[in-house]
Amino acid sequence: MNVSKKALKHSPLALTWSLRMRSRASRSPKRSSGNRIAIARAHPILVACLALLSLSASLQAQVHYQPNGQPWSQRAASGPDAEVPGWFYNLGITGLRAQLVADEPKALLVQYVFPDSPASRPVEVGDRIVGAGGQLFKNEHRNGYGMKVFGADGPISEFADALEACQGAAGKGKLALTLRRGSAIREVVLDVGQKYGTYAATYPGNCAKSKLILAELLEYLVKHQAADGSFGDPVHNTFAPLALLASGESRYLPAVERCVRDHCRMIHAKDDKSLSLINWSYMGAAIVLGEYYLATKQAWVLPELQEVHDFLAKSQYLDMTQINPKSKETHPATYPKGPKDSYGGWGHNPGFEGYGPICMITGQGALAYALMHRCGITIDRAHHDAAYDFLKKATGPNGYVWYKDEIGDPNGWADMGRTGAAGIANFLSPYPEPAYRERALAHSKMIGDHPQSFPDTHGSPAMGMAYTAMAANIDPANFRRLMDANRWWFTLAQCTDGSFYYQPNRDNAGYGADARMTATAATAFIFTIPKHSLVITGKAIPSGNQ
Repeated sequence: MNVSKKALKHSPLALTWSLRMRSRASRSPKRSSGNRIAIARAHPILVACLALLSLSASLQAQVHYQPNGQPWSQRAASGPDAEVPGWFYNLGITGLRAQLVADEPKALLVQYVFPDSPASRPVEVGDRIVGAGGQLFKNEHRNGYGMKVFGADGPISEFADALEACQGAAGKGKLALTLRRGSAIREVVLDVGQKYGTYAATYPGNCAKSKLILAELLEYLVKHQAADGSFGDPVHNTFAPLALLASGESRYLPAVERCVRDHCRMIHAKDDKSLSLINWSYMGAAIVLGEYYLATKQAWVLPELQEVHDFLAKSQYLDMTQINPKSKETHPATYPKGPKDSYGGWGHNPGFEGYGPICMITGQGALAYALMHRCGITIDRAHHDAAYDFLKKATGPNGYVWYKDEIGDPNGWADMGRTGAAGIANFLSPYPEPAYRERALAHSKMIGDHPQSFPDTHGSPAMGMAYTAMAANIDPANFRRLMDANRWWFTLAQCTDGSFYYQPNRDNAGYGADARMTATAATAFIFTIPKHSLVITGKAIPSGNQ
């Protein structure tokens, strides 16, 4: 994988994290005094992810196998996947969930079949799928986390190709599968229908299938919006309202406004030490409120957006007096060596704590400032450029952004979420110097050159996918390469209930009761990108039009 010791030292590669920031039961309204009460509550950071110790070739399967059986042993306690006995690959609209097994790398082990699905009668748990579309699987799965094994080569992509093809005119909606049940080989045919058809070469733009799927995704989001306007954690609460807003359909504006007002109830301009991972919520609020104001010009949004700005300005790490003294004991290797170490970035929480500011959230901070500037909020350029400089220090000569404000392997690359966040932030810089646009194009090119890691990124793969797609969209050629390389994911993540599924990934984090919402929100947002109806997806804002 070519991960340098330097990069590993500063990256929480052994940690997974959850963005389930809010306990719905603990929510309370705004105080009448006008002070905001941030009622976000973070679940503790998830247990250490030992998967990163499995960088050896012997464990480079589709996802890292762990001694405790993860990801396959991980379960959803409730929600639409609670009945499934583990976290397995969704095989599109067939109703199948399958596991990759080391002893047969050219097969998919069926672990669950949804009742009343196309596969519910012909296929049984324990069957091994060894072919699809009338062809035996040709390649072994060699997928995993690392430059040599990113992607979906093998049975996963070959199954996806067959499923997609059978939904076309010639396929008549019939998916032929070759199964091994015990020692017997049998052929079965699943009737998946032709409701969706196949993706156009230009998908998700100018594509009837994408249009139909997007319509279902948007309805799913609205159906699962809470009464108070929230869609759930910060990932859902960022990309669900953005997708609905980007749809251009006025009937969704009330749902967007309810979410915006929910963000407003959650924000305040003071650092509350009792809150954890709070910066993620504020970044989402900044981006959603910024886009909503630019789309609607609702005057009541501006004071709320100013309050978000005030919090982020105080939260940005700019002075060593902001360091939590405990950091020297808990994270001595990442404790700032001087005033410019980690300067200008944001971490999970205000100032510097733990391992300090990181690129994924600093990219969002630079983007938030850029959107706020377009809304007429006064931004301190020195602080804005401090964020850009943080990202610049983390960018390798190939355009890839590492974890903190330093370069890891100068020739290496991995998950692209950070590169995506840095790319769109630089592209939307309000300043005239050409360096910002040059960096943005370099980030976009890196994504286009290496699209394989798209659905398998650090922390929240869904968030990483959304930001990666934003930056790829800077150059249409790179967006096309990204989408073409990951057609398999969009084919297999689709479920029969109008949602999308959160496939197993590197961090094994975020799979649970609301995992469908996570994948659905991110996919819906990505499918709206060709509309160019948001500033972050290409909508032009006339100069001086505040």
